Amino acid sequence: MKKKIAIAVSVILVFATLLLTACGNTEPKTEVPQEGGLSTVEINIGTGGTTGTYYGFCNTVATTLNEKLGANLKVMSSGASKANILDIDDGIVDMAIVQNDVMDYAYKGTSLFESDGKFTSFSTLGAVYAEVCQVIARADSGIKTVADLKGKKVSVGDSGSGVEFNAQQILGAYKITFEDINKQNLSFQASADALKDGKIDAFFCTAGAPTVAITDLATTTDIVIVEIDDEHLAGLQSEYGFYAEYKIPAGTYKGVDADATTVAVKATFIVSNDLSEQVVYELTKAIYENKDEYAHDKAKEMTLEYAVSSISVPFHPGAEKYFREVGAIE
Repeated sequence: MKKKIAIAVSVILVFATLLLTACGNTEPKTEVPQEGGLSTVEINIGTGGTTGTYYGFCNTVATTLNEKLGANLKVMSSGASKANILDIDDGIVDMAIVQNDVMDYAYKGTSLFESDGKFTSFSTLGAVYAEVCQVIARADSGIKTVADLKGKKVSVGDSGSGVEFNAQQILGAYKITFEDINKQNLSFQASADALKDGKIDAFFCTAGAPTVAITDLATTTDIVIVEIDDEHLAGLQSEYGFYAEYKIPAGTYKGVDADATTVAVKATFIVSNDLSEQVVYELTKAIYENKDEYAHDKAKEMTLEYAVSSISVPFHPGAEKYFREVGAIE
């Protein structure tokens, strides 16, 4: 009898433990302490591939804030913009860096997110730097303009990525579709390797310039930056309001000795709506008030004005509170 009772008690204890564990795993982010600073909550940050600017920049920010403020920010590599928004919606990450055009698609359920529907589980924290739409070709390919890409082997970024959509829109400005090229879906590093090996003629890369994968490529392979001319740039901006003209300075990459005109979107921090107002307020304050200490070139582009302009997705209440406090939002 005692043995049967002991077994029954053990079963009850195991069941209770499992129940408590399950309940603990579903605790929402809104339950994090409202006071005590960033050290009170672990924040996972979705970025991009390990050789991309997203990953490097976010690592610098996280390292600085963790060491200086005792924050608990953890950087995770990912498939970049669209994947990051889906990961926030699934609760895999709490914060991410994305293109401002892609977050617009997600919030409205259009373009890249047309088949997925609207995603409103995230809010804007703030824009940080320009993401340059770079079209890179081998110098010996004969490619000089976007029009020359027709019939060529071209990588347009990972399938379903923001880069792929940028490529589609830029090509479309020249009346070129994906059917008019030999389309490859490769990551930045895989694209650079394929170009170096002569397996592709050109590739699209939307990231901060310089981008590590392109910098490394230029040390072993002669490259050109394919420019967007004024006429087609104007048409692109007319159709898609989130593009801005951008000049990649001469010398950004080895062997590229003249400025190159292209377009850019904005790298923007977004956060889960499950994070509390207090946590996001302190996070936003920490990110922008420590920008001079980030050991990354992109930090030089960070300003309060840039952080809040051309943003179509509502700010998280915590971020809005900070930007109103400093006068960036009236």
